[in-house]
Amino acid sequence: MNFKTMTTIAMAVLAAGNAAAQEVKERNQIDDKYKWNVYDLYESDAAWTESKNRLVAESKKISAFEGRIGLSANDLLNYFEFTTAINKEAARLSIFASLKMDEDLRDADNIARDKELEQAMVDYAQLAAFARAELAAIPQETVDRFLAEEPRLAPYRMALDKIRRNRPHTLTPAEEQIMAKTDIMGNVPYSTFSIFSNAEMPWAKIRLENGDEVELNHATFSQLRASANTELRHNAVDLFWNNYKKFEGTLGELMNGNVRQNIFYARARNHKSCLEHALHQNAIPTSVYHSLIENVNRHLPTFHRYLLLKQRLMGIDKISYADLYAPAVKDVELNYTYEEAQQLVLEALKPLGNEYVSVVKNAFDNRWIDVYPNKGKSTGAYSNGAAYDVHPYILMNYNDQYTQVGTLIHELGHTMHSYLSNKTQPYATSRYAIFVAEVASTFNEALLDDLMLGKISDKGQRISLLMSMLDGFKGTLFRQTQFAEFELAMHEMAEKGEPLTGKVLTQKYLDITRRYYGHDAGVCEVPENIGIEWAFIPHFYMGFYVYQYSTSFVASQALAATVLGGDEEATKKYLQFISAGGSKYPIDLLKDAGVDMTSAEPFEKAMQRMNKIMDEIEALIDEK
Repeated sequence: MNFKTMTTIAMAVLAAGNAAAQEVKERNQIDDKYKWNVYDLYESDAAWTESKNRLVAESKKISAFEGRIGLSANDLLNYFEFTTAINKEAARLSIFASLKMDEDLRDADNIARDKELEQAMVDYAQLAAFARAELAAIPQETVDRFLAEEPRLAPYRMALDKIRRNRPHTLTPAEEQIMAKTDIMGNVPYSTFSIFSNAEMPWAKIRLENGDEVELNHATFSQLRASANTELRHNAVDLFWNNYKKFEGTLGELMNGNVRQNIFYARARNHKSCLEHALHQNAIPTSVYHSLIENVNRHLPTFHRYLLLKQRLMGIDKISYADLYAPAVKDVELNYTYEEAQQLVLEALKPLGNEYVSVVKNAFDNRWIDVYPNKGKSTGAYSNGAAYDVHPYILMNYNDQYTQVGTLIHELGHTMHSYLSNKTQPYATSRYAIFVAEVASTFNEALLDDLMLGKISDKGQRISLLMSMLDGFKGTLFRQTQFAEFELAMHEMAEKGEPLTGKVLTQKYLDITRRYYGHDAGVCEVPENIGIEWAFIPHFYMGFYVYQYSTSFVASQALAATVLGGDEEATKKYLQFISAGGSKYPIDLLKDAGVDMTSAEPFEKAMQRMNKIMDEIEALIDEK
């Protein structure tokens, strides 16, 4: 993965939209107040280029540290301070380049800028490759002595501990040089997929209820699959996936290349599997991943209860995969303009205190957020908070439906996690692990749900809101675990030497999806063309990312319950947690906050919460 992908905290690629599809505007047709201001990072494109050129020149000085890193505490400190300065500026440069590119993926200049920086950092990584072996070669007793002798090494204690843990997986200096030279190829599958699926894929056309014909691209698909019009919705789903199916072979080869690359890195680093390799850096036991899949499969009857409840509310004989994003309650839609969404968000976040809320208001007022879709813009939503000395940025594709209010407060959770970590921690420990990245975001969603339940008394609207909360369990816990199971399966297949073609991946994905949705048990119909959905998910290029949505969701449910219960100490611990960055390993950070993710207790509590919500919905239905 390139630097951009590592600093992109989340992509909500499956955000639902309005039932009435509209043509997407060109970027210059959108008011500037709804666009992020990338020039908070650099005052001009020319200033970015000047900084990049200075970084390239400065980065070449890394060679002066070769053979010296472990000579003394001062030498070790000098090395860390030099690389910190390089990495900090590289992150800032990368964010500017990636934000500009995501504004319009059709713009060749923006793409060239991103590639230019990527090449510069690959060149630097090759020059710096000697350091990994040199650091690993420093005896642990010497490291301990250096830490005692030089207090200024304290911010690098976690980095040094990771070096200790990585010693069995560190290669010779010559081998590390070779590994560094492979980095330039690392992002090819993902970048190719991204440009093709966002900018160059030919789209099918679909006719709307008013007779207009529009492109069925990502934006219109996310709108139309949420339509209350059954025929339009089903037609859109069929056309969209049939269009993807035309490119099954090409997309399959891209994914095959991605998986083979992961296998290469895992085996070269002496890991038993790709899963172990991906989880090792942050000390996550592989048992956590396997337990998640086992727990979710054990509770599939709870998920099936949700699906059948939605079928009952929709008044249909059989629920289909094409019905999953449709409104569960007829003639009840919760729609909010972006300005209304801002007010809801600010009110929902009040339990976290005035300072937290004031920073969010600053994000609204000072163009940290790119709000609306435009032609060529990257789809979905994400928060990028790696600009340590500036502020985080949020990409949205807002379209007034209530689910988008949830997406907004979700991404603001990431933004505040980054903002507080950057403010509180030295740069060396400011970045939090992906394992905890989704805690702050889904925690914020829980605060929004609590606010809205207090506001809405109308039975139809309340049922709609409660179903929206259940959609969170569906989309963040069950769906992401379904993705995680598929990702693990395709890696294990490849590790056994089995071929990964588009056709094979489609069948594997279909089999897993049908099991999750109870297709064979008659719960929810999953048509064959849904098998190609794997080719739509960018997260599969991110190396065992998706399971962390599920684990974070489980953790956030437990944390939000205590904060909303008025526990001031719990609120204090939570704010400390999202200010802690990477100062500890993620499992330990969550334990400090009050959640033990090595046990089944948080998952069981989440299931109890889900069933309680369904109990309330059924009571409201019976009452109506």
